Amino acid sequence: MSGMLISQALLWLLMFGVIVALWALARQVGVLYERVAPMGALITDAGPKLGEAAPQFELPALNGTRIGIGGVRSQSQLLFFLSPTCPVCKKLLPILKSAAQAERGWLQVLLASDGEATQHLAFYSDAKLNAFPYILSSELGMTYRVSRLPYAVLIDERGVIRAKGMINNREQLESLFNAKELGVGSVQDFLNGGTNAANDAAISLSGGKS
Repeated sequence: MSGMLISQALLWLLMFGVIVALWALARQVGVLYERVAPMGALITDAGPKLGEAAPQFELPALNGTRIGIGGVRSQSQLLFFLSPTCPVCKKLLPILKSAAQAERGWLQVLLASDGEATQHLAFYSDAKLNAFPYILSSELGMTYRVSRLPYAVLIDERGVIRAKGMINNREQLESLFNAKELGVGSVQDFLNGGTNAANDAAISLSGGKS
């Protein structure tokens, strides 16, 4: 009888140990998920802030037209800063073209860089970028404090900066659209349960309209 009691006690202890192990494993899985959660665009604090009105420009494009940036418009604008000598920029071009086609109902994609026009014209032609306005302006890059490429800024149809950051892959590009849709400054803000300060500022700029 005593042997049976001992065996039952051992079984209960074993079951308790399994429960504790499962709890610890579940906790570790949760921690791991937080660490590998979708990484959004890498935001920097330099330049105009999220939720602020975007600086307005009217600049010439490579095709001779003049492009207005910022202000109230029928579509949101994505400023995508790139360079003909940036390998990551070139890798992202097919992704950018696909995203521009998929989001064309609400988004205008603008390419931006600086330097001599000759090199950019060859790049513009070779990469088949004629679907996008291509703007050469050192002032534009300095205004947004673009120090590393590729970099993108999403300006909504009210002229408010909704998202920005370095872009190295499709997930980071799409995180700008997700941030706008969720009404947060970044995907990290949403995952961390942060405040919605950028969205509050955007609403105040629009006179309280959502």
